[in-house]
Order: sequence, then C-alpha cells, then structure tokens
Amino acid sequence: MDQFMEGYLSIGQVLRPQGLRGQVKIRPDTDDPGRFSDLKSVFIQNNNQMLPVEIHQVSIRGDFVYLNLGEDKTIDEAEGRRGLMLYVRREDAVELGEYENFIVDIIGCAMKTEDDRLIGTVTDVLQPGANDVYVVKTKKGVLLVPALRHVVLDVDVVNKQIIVQEERLWEVSVLED
Repeated sequence: MDQFMEGYLSIGQVLRPQGLRGQVKIRPDTDDPGRFSDLKSVFIQNNNQMLPVEIHQVSIRGDFVYLNLGEDKTIDEAEGRRGLMLYVRREDAVELGEYENFIVDIIGCAMKTEDDRLIGTVTDVLQPGANDVYVVKTKKGVLLVPALRHVVLDVDVVNKQIIVQEERLWEVSVLED
C-alpha cells in the first residue's frame, strides 16, 4: 500500500448506476454492509488527494448497498461514478475485535514458521465461508492456507508477519498446480 493510501480503508466500489435518480449500486468491501447506514460521507480518490463526498438515501438489498453520492440526481451523473472506490479514514473505521484484522493489513505479510523460516508472502485473502483462506505466494507456487487458530498462531500486522505451526500448516493447506 502506498503512503498516500495508508490513512484510508476501502469500504466499497461503485458498480453501476441504479435507477434514474442518480443512485449507484455498491459492492461493499466490508462484512457489515449496514455500516454504510451510519456514514454521512465517504472519500474518493482524485489524483493525489482524497475528497470527501456526502452520501444520501442509503439502502441495503441482499449483498449490495444503494446510495446517492454528493448531489448526483441523474443517471448520467451516477454513470460518472462507475468504478470508483469508496474509502473511510482509518481512524473512523469500525472497531475490530480480538483476532480480527483488516484484509488490507494482512496482504503483504510474510508467513513464517515458529522457527522463523519463510513460507511466502500473503497476496490475497479469500472469504469462501466458515473461515478466511490466505493466498500465499511461495517458491513452489501458490499455497492456500485456511486461517484456523490451530494453524495460524499469530498475526502481527504491525511487523507484517504471520506465524504458523508448520506441521499443521501442511496438513490443511493446498498447493495450487
């Protein structure tokens, strides 16, 4: 993550206009889309600055959020928002519980064994259901590691490292072909 973005967290992406009155459909990057109902504004990136934009008429349907950005009132204005990423300041983000981290903070962490041997680097986090799965780039290929407490012993996002129990890691992980 570049220094410019360090103070912000992505909370969603504008997919497309919704209806004729300037509303847009958002794919949320949060496990709680209801979070949008508590927001008065979000930030969008414009060149090298983050600009606040008020949000209005928030509704949640299924896995998507629908809202108006700024003073948008027409489908053409909403169309101009397509693809935009929406952000909040890191200090305004939801409070995390014990053993919780923002995905953006996990990506880039070095995965190591208890005796400090490097397994690889986390490049993505999948959320298929019961538990997250870390996608780890290794010398042998891509390793899929379920984020289970008996496998993942420590996640230290400040020092960008994840410590795993090696024997259990190889029992539950899958090396992609």
